Amino acid sequence: MEIQEPRITWLGHASFRIDGSDAVIYIDPWQLMGTPQKADIILITHDHHDHCSPDDVSLIQTEDTVIVTVPPAAAKLSGTVTTVAPGDVVTAAGVRITAVPAYNTNKYRSPGVLFHPREARYVGFVVTVDGTRIYHTGDSDPIPEMDGIETDIALVPVSGTYVMTAEEAAEAVERIRPKKAIPMHVGRGIGDMADATRFRDICAVPVTVLSIEN
Repeated sequence: MEIQEPRITWLGHASFRIDGSDAVIYIDPWQLMGTPQKADIILITHDHHDHCSPDDVSLIQTEDTVIVTVPPAAAKLSGTVTTVAPGDVVTAAGVRITAVPAYNTNKYRSPGVLFHPREARYVGFVVTVDGTRIYHTGDSDPIPEMDGIETDIALVPVSGTYVMTAEEAAEAVERIRPKKAIPMHVGRGIGDMADATRFRDICAVPVTVLSIEN
């Protein structure tokens, strides 16, 4: 029997909803519109306001929702919160979740100070939903740890603002070799959809440029 790929909905910026057969998963929900669907799992990569938004979390959280995130973000949230560090593997609502490193190598807030330093121990996530592995890189540049990540779908930032450029994203995907890549970290006032188009044009694997749904 053919396995049905989970539905991936881009909610703008680095925010996604993944609808599997048994769980609804949000990653970095921010600036949600209308009356969004409730979440079984919420994954938050780090504590910056455009990734960890308690107001948006409250729109989709129920008493049964499990939040998986790093300690600085957990401190801003309430409910059932599981904290992780790079390398940790947890299971929530039957979904296997692996936290992987995410950090900058050349994006500086000020001289010598990176926006997302390695020592902050921010994360990306690899989730397995209905047999499909989905990798959300978090706010990252291409890093050596990506070489060992196995995934079917890669959600990669392309704006070059705080994160990798389209060209660097293509380099990252060359390392990861997913079956498909989806650009993110554009829209919502950060980056431009032209970055996503440029990434699609130079990427070595098939690219799906999603429209923002909310």
